[in-house]
Amino acid sequence: MCLILFAFQAHRDYPLVMAANRDEAFARPAAAAAFWDDAPQICAGRDLEKGGTWLGITCTGRIAAVTNYRDPAASRNAPLSRGTLVKDFLEGRTSADPYLRAVSARGDRYNGFILIVGNLGQLGWYSNRGPEIQSIAPGVHGLSNHLLNTPWPKIQRAKQAMASLLASNEATLTAGLFEVLADRTQAPDQELPDTGVGRQRERELSSVFVSGERYGTRASTLILVHRTGNVLFMERSFGPLGAMIGEVTHRFALEVVTAGGMTSG
Repeated sequence: MCLILFAFQAHRDYPLVMAANRDEAFARPAAAAAFWDDAPQICAGRDLEKGGTWLGITCTGRIAAVTNYRDPAASRNAPLSRGTLVKDFLEGRTSADPYLRAVSARGDRYNGFILIVGNLGQLGWYSNRGPEIQSIAPGVHGLSNHLLNTPWPKIQRAKQAMASLLASNEATLTAGLFEVLADRTQAPDQELPDTGVGRQRERELSSVFVSGERYGTRASTLILVHRTGNVLFMERSFGPLGAMIGEVTHRFALEVVTAGGMTSG
């Protein structure tokens, strides 16, 4: 996944609003978002090559997402898949801080990543290319293939767009967020980061939605969790050159919700 936006405890009715694009090679097999047969509490897409996922939520309100850290010079045939970091948190019962501490102890066994885990009451993040484990404050946040809130042009633009939608109702919010995720505007050359992939590739990857022939945005996902515990999970799937090939919607209620709208997951 190459872009995650989220409003954490920043909307009057939704303690969590998340919008994300997963960018990946089209040849890599994946399943659309669904409740998993072997872990029915998890709602997520699935990487069919390694068995993990990039973003998901459980019926008890556990939330996890991961992006790759773009650093081609340091890439290697790492022994562990980054998608299992999300899968393992969603399947488990360990809370965010001890889980991230355990991940940090074996962080050198993965290629570069940024991992977000938690629930509606607490979110934390860790990168094996960044600082120590950190908690996430209420507000609007974003990341791509670098550390949380790194001011890449597409992150800055997308965060501003998300913030402008936070007074909206569900229909306007979902339509607006899908529009944000569909933005193919490339950044001017003078604003491009230098992550070691070359100027042309930096241009191609600088848009929120990446529309390539062999690699690009495979899925755009929205997760809205209402203070009552009702969850809306929407996902649009895409093929080469950004052709839309499917859409799924899941609505369900969290199993444990307190009066303040938080879960104990």
